[in-house]
Amino acid sequence: MLRLKNVSVHYGKAMALDDISIEVTEGSVVSIIGANGAGKSTVLRTVSGLKPLTSGDIFFRERKIDRMETTEIVRLGIVHIPEGRRLFPYLSVLTNLKLGASLRKDKAGINQDIDEILERFPVLRGRHNQKAGTLSGGEQQMLAIGRGLMAEPKLLMLDEPSVGLSPLMVETLAQIVKDINQRGVTVLLVEQNISFAFGVADRGYALQVGKVVLEGTIDELKSADVVKQAYLGG
Repeated sequence: MLRLKNVSVHYGKAMALDDISIEVTEGSVVSIIGANGAGKSTVLRTVSGLKPLTSGDIFFRERKIDRMETTEIVRLGIVHIPEGRRLFPYLSVLTNLKLGASLRKDKAGINQDIDEILERFPVLRGRHNQKAGTLSGGEQQMLAIGRGLMAEPKLLMLDEPSVGLSPLMVETLAQIVKDINQRGVTVLLVEQNISFAFGVADRGYALQVGKVVLEGTIDELKSADVVKQAYLGG
């Protein structure tokens, strides 16, 4: 579904991604793990068209997308939920959801999807007029995911969704990601929380200073020495 081929990205003279290749199969959940500064978020920003690549190619369903505008990439079905949620804090829950559907024209479908999202995230029901910034961290994450789903994604990219959440909310979030995937949405997840990342994904990639140092199934990553030493306590 998504293929990054020999992609390099710079911030000024600094190398952020160094000749990386990543594939995401349709219907899967793929996690990208790594420490701060490893280049994980840059992968998603580059796919979304927010950061130009220096070299390489990005394909979505065999269509080359790395020179497209972000709006066109969203129209193809790639939706990026950034780290920090990036909600509009002074706008209501309902307005934030509607903004997720800003490229859609089907009013009846939009209203139906809002109802479905409020059913999926009952914590948001009854809070249509509440300002997004007054929600708890977990509630804001639910709203950010709901807003992303309003764009009807084929590929949903999540950047560090578990940051700042309680362990119980992380468990809830893991079930939500699994449910989204089971409903037919492919997921690309960037995470530092390894137990969360490994708990929802089929395959994974480990990044270090802009390079892919390991890839494989989750079981293969769990058994790899580099992952054991860096993330699993030996």
